[in-house]
Amino acid sequence: MTNRPTVLIASYLEPDYVERIRSEVPEVEVIYRPDLLGKPRYIADHSAPVARSAEQEAEWKALLGRADILFDFDFSHREDLPELATSVRWIQATSAGIGQFVRRMGYAERMNCIFTTASGVHARPLAEFALMGMLMFAKDYQYLASEKENHHWARYCATELAGKTLAVIGLGNIGRETAKLAKAFDMHIIGTRRHPEIPVEHVDELYGPDTLDPLLKRADFLVLATPHTPETEKIIGSKEIATLPDNAVIINIARGVVIDQDALIEALQSGKLKGAALDVFDPEPLPEDSPLWDMPQVIISPHSASTAETENQKITQIFIDNLHRYLAGDTLNNVLDTDRLY
Repeated sequence: MTNRPTVLIASYLEPDYVERIRSEVPEVEVIYRPDLLGKPRYIADHSAPVARSAEQEAEWKALLGRADILFDFDFSHREDLPELATSVRWIQATSAGIGQFVRRMGYAERMNCIFTTASGVHARPLAEFALMGMLMFAKDYQYLASEKENHHWARYCATELAGKTLAVIGLGNIGRETAKLAKAFDMHIIGTRRHPEIPVEHVDELYGPDTLDPLLKRADFLVLATPHTPETEKIIGSKEIATLPDNAVIINIARGVVIDQDALIEALQSGKLKGAALDVFDPEPLPEDSPLWDMPQVIISPHSASTAETENQKITQIFIDNLHRYLAGDTLNNVLDTDRLY
């Protein structure tokens, strides 16, 4: 390449990480204009609201027109990004689950572009959230919180995770990390994957994605960690919930639409389920009048279980590794399959 490719960073990134990209990959020109981006509301906020003057907006559009590579999608121009960023040939996302967004926006058809995900970055935080949920229900934190609120001291008996069965639907990076952590608690791990004939470390039994009943019947804890595809929408409905043992716990760290939320609410209200730990919902934000808010046996996270203070460091490393690959003409890591949507 005779001219240095231009990288435009399209969401807030800590200046230290920007400088790291520049120093480790001097073959590219890195443009970072935080004054034209939204102010982050929390660490690793990649979708902060943007407010630009007319002059700033014109400047930003000009930068989009110059860019060959985008670090993150420009969420201030979702609809017209293909028309503004006509030279972009690669977008490095800051999220793993971008398939549905790319499809919804028609980017695969409208842009001559490769999309790479942040797959793997969020596996540990999400797996830790799943473990937190399992431990809180095993140790009956709802009871402890109630006793504390009432200033009441009475000994009680909880249970332990050892020997309990964890069923994981979707053994990608997140599902495998969850299995790894759960195995440290001596749980029995069963799960689904597209190719169940290939062993997965820390998983005791494997089933295909269309063989759920044997898995559900034994699940003390059910973790949903599957990508959102047409095949996985409402993969857990009334029938599947009824198949679970009484007092099972559902933990959803996938997407809200992989479970029938009305069926979940009904099972929680009836006492069929012991509880749920939910990071994702359908729709989002969770409406104020949802019954889930007032259920003490439900843990609600505002789609934030994946976010940790280490996120941008990890994404920057993925981006740097892929920049070296891009410049060498090699295949990039974490390329989105725009047909499978992951």
